[in-house]
Amino acid sequence: MNPIPEAERRIHHGETAAVAGSFLYFFCILTAYYMVRPVREQLSGAVGSTQLPWFYAATFVATLALTPIFAWLIGRYPRRYVVPGVYLFFIACLLGFVPLFTHEGLLSPRALGTVFFVWVSVFNLFVVAVFWSFMADIWSDRQARRLFPVIGLGGATGAIFGPALASLLVGEIGVAPLLVVSSMLLGVAMVCVWWLGRWSGTHGARAKEPGHGAAVGGGMFDGLRQVFADPFTRGMAIMLLLGDAIGTINYALVADYSGKTFTDAVDRTRFYANLDLLTNLLQIVVQVSFTRWLLLRHGAAPVIALKEIATILVLLLVVIAADPYAAISGVSAAEAAAHSVATPEQGMIAAFFTGLIHTAKTLPWVALALLVSRGLAYGMVGPARESLFACVPRSQRYKGKNAVDTAVWRFGDLSVALSMNVLREAKVVTAGFAGIALLASAASGVIGWRLARRVEREYEQPAAQAATSTA
Repeated sequence: MNPIPEAERRIHHGETAAVAGSFLYFFCILTAYYMVRPVREQLSGAVGSTQLPWFYAATFVATLALTPIFAWLIGRYPRRYVVPGVYLFFIACLLGFVPLFTHEGLLSPRALGTVFFVWVSVFNLFVVAVFWSFMADIWSDRQARRLFPVIGLGGATGAIFGPALASLLVGEIGVAPLLVVSSMLLGVAMVCVWWLGRWSGTHGARAKEPGHGAAVGGGMFDGLRQVFADPFTRGMAIMLLLGDAIGTINYALVADYSGKTFTDAVDRTRFYANLDLLTNLLQIVVQVSFTRWLLLRHGAAPVIALKEIATILVLLLVVIAADPYAAISGVSAAEAAAHSVATPEQGMIAAFFTGLIHTAKTLPWVALALLVSRGLAYGMVGPARESLFACVPRSQRYKGKNAVDTAVWRFGDLSVALSMNVLREAKVVTAGFAGIALLASAASGVIGWRLARRVEREYEQPAAQAATSTA
């Protein structure tokens, strides 16, 4: 793995505006998602983790149906139409939910909860997958290693701003206005897509590549086919499934905790919003201080491996904890609440910060595992894996990547959730599930290391030969 020379590590003058536009683009879609995500989370906490397979099954069916449609669209139409069209579709859906949340009786609470959970799960995967496909298509592989950790900070900032805003406003204005604000943010993202597409056509590193910005071509099932036939896409799929096992297990354990601890939907929503905020604070600290430095000098492999080492260590703490639902600080929920109550005179801002302190003080071991594994997955593995997609052909950037990041991901959710229910019948408890996640983390680290080393070696050789011949 050849490190990028010191002179090439800075953001170049001609890239500044496009990096800012990419940052704003990612900020908008993650803020939009994280504003509505706590509503979905509190629904899963209300029903308990044993019901998650039903939600995941419906989500998997939806993503499996949409993945070939997206592949058909990107194969038939230019990027400048397809990418904004995806966001326009989700804006229309968000606005369509407003009357359902505003007027009771249009849909039963259980039906609305199920539909909204599935829709948000699909929304999340598609808007983020399309974002990173677009990024890999306008930035070169070397630019990706330099710039993706910086661009990723836009998403991290949005992931902090979104749940903070949701936690601050949900008790005051309710859900429906949050959906309207979320749709407006997606509108700003569409403007960013339009501008970045125009910039990349004239100033981008890939502007002179054949077919840049044009329809990708091929069939509607190419993405799903690549998952099985292409070694790179298949490796990414396996790595994602293992990471999904870690995330789904931790998510289910936290859903059980929240269902047992909180009886009110607003309290559950606030807890999940604060947990998201803490997670994304960890992400942004890691991304700023560590990920970009390591990715520039040593590539994606050590970034992936070190994330899994940290995840193994925190899961080991869950395995050996006598009570994984006990607060890691030793402060009970009642004690923390007694010292973390805002007075009416302090207002919403103080209530938000005292609520965040309360969540941090009463964080159980299972929530710590979710916080660390998810924060490092976004802050370390995210930029690393997306930089690898910048190395491969356009069909894999859009079709293979979209299939992995949507259908394969939701297949993993469903499989893990069903397996957990079977294991519960076999009397497997929290420590056992944490041990399974630990093994998945170890396997993901090994596979991720090997895949990253192979891909970077294969694609650096032609680049080095081209540079030598030019010189």
